Amino acid sequence: MNEFDRVRDYLTGLQDRICAAIEQADGQARFNEDRWQRAEGGGGRTRILRDGAVFEQAGIGFSDVAGTRLPPSASANRPELAGASWRACGVSLVFHPNNPYLPTTHANVRYFQAELDGRTVAAWFGGGFDLTPFYPFDEDVQHWHTIARDLCAPYGADRYAAHKRWCDEYFFIKHRNETRGVGGLFFDDLHGDFENDFAYMQAVGDGFLDAYLPIVERRKDTPHGEREREFQLYRRGRYVEFNLVYDRGTLFGLQSGGRSESILMSLPPRVRWEYGYQPDTGSDEARLAEYLVPRDWLGA
Repeated sequence: MNEFDRVRDYLTGLQDRICAAIEQADGQARFNEDRWQRAEGGGGRTRILRDGAVFEQAGIGFSDVAGTRLPPSASANRPELAGASWRACGVSLVFHPNNPYLPTTHANVRYFQAELDGRTVAAWFGGGFDLTPFYPFDEDVQHWHTIARDLCAPYGADRYAAHKRWCDEYFFIKHRNETRGVGGLFFDDLHGDFENDFAYMQAVGDGFLDAYLPIVERRKDTPHGEREREFQLYRRGRYVEFNLVYDRGTLFGLQSGGRSESILMSLPPRVRWEYGYQPDTGSDEARLAEYLVPRDWLGA
């Protein structure tokens, strides 16, 4: 089995495992699968869970797509990719819970290859996971980052710090001067050693459930009312803003002729904007701002 097929097999299995775990955590709804083909090459399977006991919408997609010309967002700073054909596979998920006290989350792991005249001219891994609470709890944030730190440990003393910082910088909403959430891990263009890099990508993919499911269990039944729900919908607007303005995956997918429904499954099913919103001083809503600044969550 070649390298690409090994990665592909891992990713399809990862999608299956996460879907099974989320269905169990929800206890009510099930994922519906939408299989699709891309005219230029490849296809995927998009799975959506809606109106569950825990999740208002949970989307997780697998794609294996190919093309003969890269979009500007991917090739602008990579002259070696000019004229190359490419193939990319990945799993990407975004979960939007019902309960405002249970954070939204995102994860992605992916692999990219480019070939020119029958030889591979570029190949790399990317991915990560991040957490977006609206009513944050220190216990949850510290757990999330502890899992991230521990899975990074076998890959060097500086891996967690570097990929945490990359996450903070990537998921920064410049026009709002705030992070999208409390971060996690983000990496791209990882290509030093295939076996080591593949193992790290698997550690990130497998670590997601370890990081998220305990938070689900702690927060899914937290009492809340209309005030918290309205704030959740308002803050979801920030999620939309980031994904449509800055997210490179969204841009690559749309520019490369990807399937819009699958690319935009990351958007929440319900959201609102409010002009000039200011939370009450000292309120739980105002407290969120303290968490939307990069910091050392583990005190290391």
